[in-house]
Amino acid sequence: MGEKVLIKGNEAIGEAAIRANCKAFFGYPITPQTEVAAYMSRKMPKIGRVFIQAESEIAAINMVYGAAGSGVRAMTSSSSPGISLKAEGISYIAGAELPCVIVNIVRGGPGLGSIQPAQSDYFQATKGGAHGDFNMPVFAPASIQEMVDLIQDAFDVADTYRTPCMVMGDGMIGQMMEPVEFKERPAKTLPEKTWAANGLNGRKEHNVINSLFLESEKLEKHNEKLQAKYKCIKENEVRYEMFNCDGDNDLIMVAYGTTSRICKNVIKMAAKEGIKVGLIRPITLWPFPFEAFEKTINNTKCGYLSVEMSCGQMVEDVKLASNGRKPVDFYGRSGGMIPEPADILEKVKSIVGGAK
Repeated sequence: MGEKVLIKGNEAIGEAAIRANCKAFFGYPITPQTEVAAYMSRKMPKIGRVFIQAESEIAAINMVYGAAGSGVRAMTSSSSPGISLKAEGISYIAGAELPCVIVNIVRGGPGLGSIQPAQSDYFQATKGGAHGDFNMPVFAPASIQEMVDLIQDAFDVADTYRTPCMVMGDGMIGQMMEPVEFKERPAKTLPEKTWAANGLNGRKEHNVINSLFLESEKLEKHNEKLQAKYKCIKENEVRYEMFNCDGDNDLIMVAYGTTSRICKNVIKMAAKEGIKVGLIRPITLWPFPFEAFEKTINNTKCGYLSVEMSCGQMVEDVKLASNGRKPVDFYGRSGGMIPEPADILEKVKSIVGGAK
């Protein structure tokens, strides 16, 4: 084990990106992720890298487009309303097949909402988030250590598939402090960026970075190419944790991020009352871990309980995964309210029929 440092989540994001060789960061302040940009503003210029506080979130995502098009690792971060402003640029980046990392430290909504933690951007992140037929990998860390590790993974996945990747944590992940180890990781073999607009480099013609196809036939072929890529991502990049799911369960909860940590405490509380509860924790929200449900569908008496800091967005994917074979219930808090373990336990008991 290496040395651990006590660090705030948002600052850990910045440090992880630097260690992942992020060359350019473009951002704009918004609570509760402002410390990411503040950290990068202090660190990036000192090591000869680019930091720009853009005039808006729209400007920031288009700067990411330009930097990513040159072949360097580029990143932006924001929080819910800011991600909405970036949506057009994210679609352009996906259409142009450019790798980059986008961090969303989610706050309560809709609208300006609150600055408290939430998970109400699930639909936005996993169902496209902008116009057109595209998806992007979405990673959902449950701790600051996992956030650090997934930042590196997100850059690698982005480069492997030429796609934007999102790392999505709630406001609690961004604002709390935990001990973190910044691990030295072996360099991953990644595709050469022969597509980049960074000079001819021996080519006879210039590379053109673009997402505009005026001929419908060509755009359809491009969409077919993108869909083949997304199929490959679904086959190779699904990540999840199954906790206490061995053997028969009275119920299996499904939760991600901070909520999954709360659910692990609920599992211990339920065990004291003779109720066996498991947990499926999606680490990738897209692609969603449908295979975890295939592994557990015959091992849960009362089905699944989706626990979220939202009004029930992930529950739709849980129902798709169950596909009518087992009941799916929901417990959630919204607007920045954090679920209490005792309240979740009461929901569990109401489903399974009380203590055994």
